[in-house]
Amino acid sequence: MKYLIFLSLLITHYAMADVDLVKVDKSAQKMFLISGGKVVREYQVAFGANPKGHKQQEGDQKTPEGVYTLDYKKEDSSFYRAMHISYPNQVDTNRATEKGFSAGGFIMVHGQRNWLGWASFITQQFNWTNGCIALTNAEIDEFLKLVNVGTKIRIEW
Repeated sequence: MKYLIFLSLLITHYAMADVDLVKVDKSAQKMFLISGGKVVREYQVAFGANPKGHKQQEGDQKTPEGVYTLDYKKEDSSFYRAMHISYPNQVDTNRATEKGFSAGGFIMVHGQRNWLGWASFITQQFNWTNGCIALTNAEIDEFLKLVNVGTKIRIEW
C-alpha cells in the first residue's frame, strides 16, 4: 500500500511539473518536456517534409532550429489546438532579407488537421507539416496543460 501511495504521489508530481524547457530533437523525431533538468514527458513528433537544417525561407518545409519562445495558444486554426513558436526572430528575418526571401512564419506546435485526428496513427509516421511540429490530438491536449505561454523551446538536429 505504501508503494502505491508513493507511486501515485510521484505520478501526480510529474503531471503537475512546471515545464521550463521544451527540447526538440529533429534527428530523432522526439520532443521532450523538461522540468528542473529532468524529462517529464516525451513525444514522437512529425515535422515538415524537409526537416534537416534550419528554416531559411517561407515554403522550404523546414522546421526552424534554435531557441525560441512559445508565445501564445491558438484554438481556432486548421489544426486541432496549437501553440505558436516565436519564429522568425530578428536574425532569421535579416538572413532571409539579405537573400531576398521572406523568412516565413506562423510556425506552431499543433495537433492533427481538423477532422483527421483519427488518422494520427498513420500521419505521425512521416513528416507532413509545412514546418510545424505535430503531435496527436491527445498529446497536444496534454502539452497545453503542462506548458505555459512564455516557455522556451530549443529545436536542434
